[in-house]
Amino acid sequence: MHFRCFLAGCSLIATTLAQPALADALPKPVAAGLSAIRVGDLRADVTFLASDALRGRMSLDPGDEAAIAWIVAAFTKAGLQPAATDAAGQPSYLQPVPLIEYRTDTRASYLALGDQRFGASAFAGGYRDDVDLTAPLVFAGYGITVPGLGYDDYRGVDAAGKIALVFDHEPQEEDATSRFNGAGNTRHATGRVKALNAQAHGALAVIVMPEPNRKHLSNAERSRRIGGSALRNPPLPVQARADDEVHIPILTLTDPVTKAIFAAAGLDAGGLQAAIDRDLAPHGAVLMTAPLHLHLENAERRHGMSYNVAAILPGSDARLAGETLIVSGHHDHDGFAQNGAQIWHGADDNASGTVGVVALARAFAAMPVRPKRSILFSVFAAEERGLLGAYEMAAHPLRPLATTRAMINFDMIGRNEAASPQTDGLITIPADTTNRLNLIGAPYSPDFNAAIAEANRGIGLDLDSRFDRDNVLNVFFRSDQFPFVLHDIPAFWFFTGFHPDYHHESDTAEKINYAKMAKILRLSGTTLWNLGNAAKVPAFVADPPGAR
Repeated sequence: MHFRCFLAGCSLIATTLAQPALADALPKPVAAGLSAIRVGDLRADVTFLASDALRGRMSLDPGDEAAIAWIVAAFTKAGLQPAATDAAGQPSYLQPVPLIEYRTDTRASYLALGDQRFGASAFAGGYRDDVDLTAPLVFAGYGITVPGLGYDDYRGVDAAGKIALVFDHEPQEEDATSRFNGAGNTRHATGRVKALNAQAHGALAVIVMPEPNRKHLSNAERSRRIGGSALRNPPLPVQARADDEVHIPILTLTDPVTKAIFAAAGLDAGGLQAAIDRDLAPHGAVLMTAPLHLHLENAERRHGMSYNVAAILPGSDARLAGETLIVSGHHDHDGFAQNGAQIWHGADDNASGTVGVVALARAFAAMPVRPKRSILFSVFAAEERGLLGAYEMAAHPLRPLATTRAMINFDMIGRNEAASPQTDGLITIPADTTNRLNLIGAPYSPDFNAAIAEANRGIGLDLDSRFDRDNVLNVFFRSDQFPFVLHDIPAFWFFTGFHPDYHHESDTAEKINYAKMAKILRLSGTTLWNLGNAAKVPAFVADPPGAR
């Protein structure tokens, strides 16, 4: 009996969507293989992964371990080669992702500046180890260093042995002509990149402050709008990679604490932000305040192991088989509470992406022809806890990053985008999204974007790039393609958009638009085939400019 029929039942419709144009664009075996991706199979697989039995697939929980086992079984049955090796040096589909899970003790953790003490409600974040340090404060603008743009917030600033205070986001983000990708986010806008930069300048910790002149919600305000698992009580545990490259704490302040710190320093935070945005020159300085005392304690802490699941389809050309295309998703979600009375099913986020990777893996493995370049199919661990599996593979790649030519990441490819509390008043959603796919990543590789658009001529999806111009929802760095963008790899996130069930218990399998999902997979497969055989691979643009 077929594995997924046994798990999810075979009474479901097994429709094959006709795609006449596909046969004209691809070799017949390839077109046939992609057209054989069936709605019924997608439905059966998502239904299993999002079932009550897997209890929300929380990283390090048994439900997620069951999902990992299911992916391994699917890759094995398809006949794909394992892409990793185990501790004994034997081929394996599993790449270990060592994790530390912790919960901050909010009663014991605090910040203190002179005689002002701020409890844990005044900041967000923590650290995998307990921390107790006292150090001077240094203001370092937005905390960004980009030689290619001639911009460095640390120029003339000595951050060694200090705690770096930096604004969130990046300069001139409302300016469509800004050298920082116009009004869209760049890879320099994230807290992680700012922490790595502060660490490189000798800082002991980095504290991110909401920009005083911002025209958008702070990240904390945006997260509270999501509701669902974002507001669970007790909160979801935090996880970190055991060997993470970031070795210093990252905290995010609330507005009142930011104001208190700058008031103590006798400085105008809004004026400083305006000055940086005006001339893109550094305005950093050591703050003339008492040293900041940072005290973080964890109430709980444990080590655990999750796994990236990875398989390889070797390329057919001896000269090009060493080059890699990556197709990815993530297998975890937000688990359960109240002993299973509440389950965050994660059908769209991201059973849809997991099943998408598996469906393409099956399709390509069954074809009698193969692309010249190799394809790595990877389903990442612990995305919901901070893209941890993707960062692990980017740090310890299974195939050389220098010869990785492109990446397609599936995260939420199963729904029609719809208004929700997270997006209300912040973005405009098209009236009809039944055939719409959001593409995220074009500024960093217009070549890749053109390849997708060319493949879509035979598919007919409505492709939408508006999230590449987003600086409100921070979409660009919220999924597993982002760690690879940090390594200069052309990478796109395929995303059908937010909806009211995002991170709620109601993200269930019957709400998936399986016909649309199949169409997205055919677009992906067509793009992979074309890139796998192309004479020229997509170029990466390190510092995309704004509109000119």
